[in-house]
Amino acid sequence: MQAVEITGGSGPAQALALVDRPDPAAGPGQIRIRVRAAGVNRPDILQRLGRYPAPPGASDILGLEVAGEVDQVGDGVSRWHAGDRVCALLGGGGYAEYAVVDARHALPVPEGIDMIQAAALPETVCTVFANVFEAGGLKAGETLLVHGATSGIGVTAIQMARAAGARVIATSRGATKAAAARALGADLSLDATADDMAAAIAAFGGADVVLDMVGADYAALNLEALKPFGRWVVIATLSGGKAEIELGRMMMKRITLTGSTLRARPADEKARLIAAVEATAWPWVASGALKPPVEAVFPLADAALAHLRLEAGEHVGKVVLTTG
Repeated sequence: MQAVEITGGSGPAQALALVDRPDPAAGPGQIRIRVRAAGVNRPDILQRLGRYPAPPGASDILGLEVAGEVDQVGDGVSRWHAGDRVCALLGGGGYAEYAVVDARHALPVPEGIDMIQAAALPETVCTVFANVFEAGGLKAGETLLVHGATSGIGVTAIQMARAAGARVIATSRGATKAAAARALGADLSLDATADDMAAAIAAFGGADVVLDMVGADYAALNLEALKPFGRWVVIATLSGGKAEIELGRMMMKRITLTGSTLRARPADEKARLIAAVEATAWPWVASGALKPPVEAVFPLADAALAHLRLEAGEHVGKVVLTTG
């Protein structure tokens, strides 16, 4: 099969090269997917740079989510059959023509959803569900504050929160991105480069849950924005991982601060999460309520260009690779 390899083990986007690799085979409890499309995510860039190694047992090939058809079924798998349209959450291996995955980590592609759209779903939907709804406990009638609102995670969080009956405050950089977040359903969309975000959030009534991908630079803002009993969930630290927090204020507001990652979770925990996503969020996908925008599509051979597009930070939504 053809797959994208990081030449030299790590490096700039230009280190990505299309190479021939042996076709993987589905083992017990696994399925092999003929990949049609693969989502591109920021952890892929971190892995390429040598900052986010694949967990033990995972493929060294980049790619955390794919969509395609099942073409091989391992022993002990009863749900999936050859020809089934699926998308899947991977520990790695997505930037390739074939990918092997635990059969429990796959989801059916609903009717009316194409492979490009389907490939943009597993990583982001699972991340949002695990952090906003499970760790953050967001409920109907509450307010979610999401930073980086036009990223793949951000646009998914806006749509999922709205589908669940919550209100959304979105922050992003620039008037164009703020308008895009508003069009996706944000009730209040703020331009981080121009608006007084603390004042605007306070006037809106504050937030019950913060989905934080920024880290250090927004720590004070998050503490100010959260209502009593608010939940602050950290999933990335793009501005730095060390922050000063006024613990007394956090205590007085009874705030819960938590964080998590997804990729290194045990297989059984990922299977539990996938089942919960299918039960709760997949009906939103089937109905069209959850359809994150795809910013750009590149062929597998142009993975370097896809990474550069994501690194530029001007995208709204997802970047996807296709295998033809």
